[in-house]
Amino acid sequence: MINAILSALASAGLGAAWIGIALLCLLGLLLSAVGISGTWLVVGATALAVWMGDGSFPTWGVVAAMAVLSALVELAEWTAAHWGVRRRGGSRLAGFAAMAGGLLGALLGFLIPIPLVGNFIGMIAGSFGLAFLVERRRLRHDGDAARIATGAVLAAVAVVFLKSMATLGMALWLWLGLAWAQ
Repeated sequence: MINAILSALASAGLGAAWIGIALLCLLGLLLSAVGISGTWLVVGATALAVWMGDGSFPTWGVVAAMAVLSALVELAEWTAAHWGVRRRGGSRLAGFAAMAGGLLGALLGFLIPIPLVGNFIGMIAGSFGLAFLVERRRLRHDGDAARIATGAVLAAVAVVFLKSMATLGMALWLWLGLAWAQ
């Protein structure tokens, strides 16, 4: 009787852990869709699946590959605003201002009372705002400064799409691999 109870509890715990892995992947996708790096949650879910699994899939090599992919997405995010400003003819200073403004805006976005979306709005506003101020001072023309600062916004939106697709791809890799291994 005791063994049956322990076995049932172990099975329930294992089922809860697999549900937790699925929820981590879904949360990662949701966070990526609003500009927060959810790829790392999928990396964590994959590591948990390695720890719980039988060794066939996923492996620590899959976790490492996903971590590298996540790091590349982070690198793209950090450089996107700078690239967007420079692509539209902005100065290096405006590019760095867009990067700093995006980070500051994302942090201050917690003050916007819309959960998760506030950070994204803050990131966009901060990136645009600081790039605009730098270019307005340099060019002394609002229209040109706004056109250049818009490059930072477009790049930030493209990165959100990139993050979402990377997160979705990693989650599908995990779940299809788990299904195939069974």
